[in-house]
Amino acid sequence: MQLSLMSADRTTAAYLPFTGQFDADWSALSQALGVLQADLPQVPVDPYLVLPTKTQQGRSREVRVGQLLLPGAVAETLLSIVQDLDFSGLYAGGMTYRAYGDSAENRHWFETPSFTLDYSLFGDRPNQAVKGTLAGSRWSLTDYQRNIRHSQQQLDLLNRPTKVVSKGAYRTYLAPAAAADIIDTVVWGGGLGEADLQQGNSAFRQLESGDAQLSEKFSLSENFQRTDVPRFNENGVLAPTRLSVIENGRWANSLVSDRSAKEYGKLSNAANQAESMRAPTVAPGNLRADQVLSQLDTGLYVSNLHYLNWSDRTAGRLTGMTRYACFWVEAGEIVAPIENLRFDDNLYRFLGEGLIDLSDQATFLPAVDTYDRRSLGGIWTPGLLIDEFRYTL
Repeated sequence: MQLSLMSADRTTAAYLPFTGQFDADWSALSQALGVLQADLPQVPVDPYLVLPTKTQQGRSREVRVGQLLLPGAVAETLLSIVQDLDFSGLYAGGMTYRAYGDSAENRHWFETPSFTLDYSLFGDRPNQAVKGTLAGSRWSLTDYQRNIRHSQQQLDLLNRPTKVVSKGAYRTYLAPAAAADIIDTVVWGGGLGEADLQQGNSAFRQLESGDAQLSEKFSLSENFQRTDVPRFNENGVLAPTRLSVIENGRWANSLVSDRSAKEYGKLSNAANQAESMRAPTVAPGNLRADQVLSQLDTGLYVSNLHYLNWSDRTAGRLTGMTRYACFWVEAGEIVAPIENLRFDDNLYRFLGEGLIDLSDQATFLPAVDTYDRRSLGGIWTPGLLIDEFRYTL
């Protein structure tokens, strides 16, 4: 639970565990409120603080439905399919709730059933593994079996002799999981928010100003209809159901919180305080699944990435490492697994002139982190076929 106390120009907050036992929670909140009341006059003045106000959209209740595995059936259902495999994973499932209330009588409630399965299959050779994820609000045994079969096929390919690929620029297919790693870095730390743009900390300043553009095939939007996350932010304001951020390679909208709206004289679109995307969706392209290898022809098939970061954020340059089930492809056929490579490339290039196409189906990649609590949502993205993706090490 987060308890915030605000005056006209000051605010302070306390964070407490929620036990679900009313007497214990009420006692903890009461004590925390007393501490906040004593602290508030001592905290620095915040000239851009926005107090909650009563609005027409001040109340909402969204209850989503689904069908999950019964807790007692989880182990048997998951493990019976992989009993002959070296399998390790984490399953989390159940009802998740988010709620908001304030002294201006705004009230919001969101609940959804959800599950995530984050797993790996290991082969006979050291340091070789295949990673998979499955998530949603309705459990499907068919989908799980399909995922495991696909992972097994990749695991069989990993048993081939490894190819050492020299640094250089290669045509590359980033499978949806790898594409999601890049999109996740972009939407969390790339500076899509108004504050980063105004303060010169954004990778998208050139795009926003019109000095540069991305491929017309690339579109990025916030879409709360497709993702199980609440629309209300930390101030109890409802975001639009859909907000276009990049449309056909051109800038459409920044994410504007109430605070940035006050500071920079902009209209708020109810972004969260971090002005990061909560329901990112990349529009699919035209590349069919059965065309991926033939269109890749010769190059790299990259299933996953890790250690992503900005090597030069204001210039739009990203770096990261390949990870799990990545392969060298020749003449449209997978030839060999590769040793890990580090990439370093500019998003204006690989999402601009270097973007050949996107797969015609978007895949949901769930947020599986559990910092403080189970995360909700994730990223909808297709795979990306890129020309001359640059590997530096």
